[in-house]
Amino acid sequence: MNLDNKHKVQPLIGLGVLLIVVIFGAFKSTIDQNLGLYLVTGLALGYILTRSRFGFAGGIKRIYVTGERSLSSALLVMFAIAMILAAGIQWSATVSGLPVPGLSFVKFLNISVLIGGFIFGMGMMLAGGCASGTLSDLGEGEGHAMFAIITFILGSIPGVIVQDQINSSAIGQIGIKLYLPDAFGYVGALAISFVLLVGLYVIVRKYEDYRKKEGYYQETVYEDQELPIPEDDHFKLFSYKTFHKFFVERWSFMTGGILLAIMFALILITTNNSWGITGAFVTWGVAFLQMLGVNFTAPVFAYYVETANKGILNDPYSLRNIGIILGALIGFLLAGRLAFKLKFKLRNIIYYLIGGFLMGFGARLAGGCNIGALFSGICNFSISGWGFFVTLTLGGMTALKLFAGKADTIPPDRHQKIS
Repeated sequence: MNLDNKHKVQPLIGLGVLLIVVIFGAFKSTIDQNLGLYLVTGLALGYILTRSRFGFAGGIKRIYVTGERSLSSALLVMFAIAMILAAGIQWSATVSGLPVPGLSFVKFLNISVLIGGFIFGMGMMLAGGCASGTLSDLGEGEGHAMFAIITFILGSIPGVIVQDQINSSAIGQIGIKLYLPDAFGYVGALAISFVLLVGLYVIVRKYEDYRKKEGYYQETVYEDQELPIPEDDHFKLFSYKTFHKFFVERWSFMTGGILLAIMFALILITTNNSWGITGAFVTWGVAFLQMLGVNFTAPVFAYYVETANKGILNDPYSLRNIGIILGALIGFLLAGRLAFKLKFKLRNIIYYLIGGFLMGFGARLAGGCNIGALFSGICNFSISGWGFFVTLTLGGMTALKLFAGKADTIPPDRHQKIS
């Protein structure tokens, strides 16, 4: 197979970028081991998201638009595996008398979380992805993510203020904070969670069957370059076929979900904390606005101001987010697929900017996004994660109902080619 210059040069650039990032991570580890650890885990997360074309927002969008459930099913399996791993890790810490990792993601479920979930759900549809999807899309050269990330970060600032006001009010005190193992034990918490996951699986399966029966079903079709190269009798280790197998051929949604569940557990073990994304966006927003002369004197911003003043590259959570971007970039470079997509209509740009702002604002109201409030919430057995899931889904479906019928309004999710 003859390769063009793009497919010859980009993998070499990708290896160069990977080498630079590894050297930088090793240097940061001499200052603080967490810095290198968070950067490397971010690289792995970004690569997995890109290689499997995995997106959390697509769990709602894909099945709603096409009726095809493969991504939704993979998400449910991912949650199940992550729960089992988290239960083992947290039970082990409990019996050993050690601090239980992940409990900071057990949130108080109140109106702020519910409203935040709805707003975030709408935003992720308009922007074309959630927080992790926006970061990985950035690394892949997707223009819609370049617009969305700006307002995502800026929208986080008023979100922090409004969340603080709501949670300090009388209505904000109405709610519940429940770590399921406290009430039902780890076995009971797993049993209850699995019943809910199985119920969701039955719903998405029956919905796919319904769409097929009604004739409103579209099967997901991989791009030609993502498909496996047909096998033959001639195997060569140093060949394009081997290269394609290891760096280009697309992983299934299920493979991506399983690997992300393992990464979730790895983060829990190595950091004694769970995976979150959008808290670092507040730090980025504070750092940027301080450069423009804005002073953040409110107590609710004290942590973010302190973190920003120490430098973004000295913040582990920021480095993990940067790692996700770089992991996606390296993944596309190694595959020879990097191409910047920057052709938009003004109307589209406005939707991306609005979507990003809604995500930033909603994530801060809810105390997290699809990762922090949903994935880490549910898999750390917090009832708040399920509350966020309900309103997130409603918000996403509302946005799809209002805008999905308008051409080019909502960008395709994670570049899925639809037959």
